[in-house]
Amino acid sequence: MHKTIAFIGAGNMASAIFGGMIDGGYPAAAIIATSPDETMLAPLRERYGIRTQTDNATAVSEADVVVLAVKPQIMRQVCEPLRKTVQDRKPLIVSVAAGLEAATLEGWLGGELAVIRCMPNTPSLVGAGASGLFANSRVSAEQRELAGELLSAVGLVEWVEEEALLNAVTAVSGSGPAYFFLFFEAMEEAGVKLGLPRETARRLALQTGFGAASMALQSEHEPAQLKRNVMSPQGATERAIQHFEDAELRQIVEGAMQACAARAQEMAKDFGK
Repeated sequence: MHKTIAFIGAGNMASAIFGGMIDGGYPAAAIIATSPDETMLAPLRERYGIRTQTDNATAVSEADVVVLAVKPQIMRQVCEPLRKTVQDRKPLIVSVAAGLEAATLEGWLGGELAVIRCMPNTPSLVGAGASGLFANSRVSAEQRELAGELLSAVGLVEWVEEEALLNAVTAVSGSGPAYFFLFFEAMEEAGVKLGLPRETARRLALQTGFGAASMALQSEHEPAQLKRNVMSPQGATERAIQHFEDAELRQIVEGAMQACAARAQEMAKDFGK
């Protein structure tokens, strides 16, 4: 028997997750997505064959798992009206909202609940995501396994044993795609200044990023060794890497990620009020 999963919120991230689940063989009939906007739900029913509902409580009343997939700024006003239904049903709660701690969500929903927080990233929309997950003490081994299967439908899943480490996950993978997009943008601009047509520079940069990541994932070597493998002594690549090192690229990256993690921690306080 497949668990019934209710997605509260039917935006891009929710549809990426249940779309990946369905592609992997999960029955569409066991998935419910909610939105106050029926015009948003109709295309999802047609495309995926899932059930839809404009009333959150009705969806939750038959769910074994509730995935909270609304913006953190409105999470409280979404959760509090569900308190009685959630307490009657006691489903596993999975939140994909950034910056809201498990205890905060549990409190808004009445307490004594199994809660898993997930920090996904935007490549989940193309099935190439990287998600960090944290489970509170009420989550069973079976529920943990189910959540892992749910999120692995859109990419890599890594568990952390301390909730505070989700701020580090945010800094590495949650916000990480933007770092690479910035680097691609810079490579494209530099390629144009070196004489390449813009579209050629963009395609070369993007394919190189894709190829490097694919190679690193499949290789038995760590990235540092792969980098050295590309560098011939006194060659062009060595000259470029030395320029990055002289410009303290490592310190720039560390500073940016420290700032990202600090802001993620601030958001937990701001959104949890």
